[in-house]
Amino acid sequence: KGKDVAVIGGGNSGVEAAIDLAGVVRHVTVVEFMPELKADAVLVKKLHSLPNVTVHTNAQTTEITGKDAAGADTGKVTGMRYKDRATGVEHLLALEGVFVQIGLVPNTEWLQGVVERSKFGEIIVNDKGETNVPGVFAEGDCTTVPFKQIVIAAGEGAKAALSAFDHLIRH
Repeated sequence: KGKDVAVIGGGNSGVEAAIDLAGVVRHVTVVEFMPELKADAVLVKKLHSLPNVTVHTNAQTTEITGKDAAGADTGKVTGMRYKDRATGVEHLLALEGVFVQIGLVPNTEWLQGVVERSKFGEIIVNDKGETNVPGVFAEGDCTTVPFKQIVIAAGEGAKAALSAFDHLIRH
């Protein structure tokens, strides 16, 4: 709270995190590797409307630092280095926190042809955690359930387990 932080990643996860953080921290810097943010237009518009947010695109994060001015290790984040991919110029941001939100590819390739998956590779489930294959359930960040958070995955896992139990006693 009240600190300068950075979010690495300009997709939906990164931009959503930056928007949320902007209401709590002093300043948020978004660093995106690609030449433009990849997030949905509505999120990008909201991000750019916030007065305490700076966006650097075409920027490659090279180091998260944790040293004081004398070069001693502080055990805490003190900054982040990034390189402008167009010019090659390196920059150092003084920060007190870094949030890495570069997205993940679900590890579901092994299910190709077994259950239906989204264009992002997520397992498509209904509100009970059922897949398109009767008796096969899935939950967690590898599914189409929104909000990839541990607490969401845990709750959805409990729901899928109850659904599987119900399926087993009925069949």
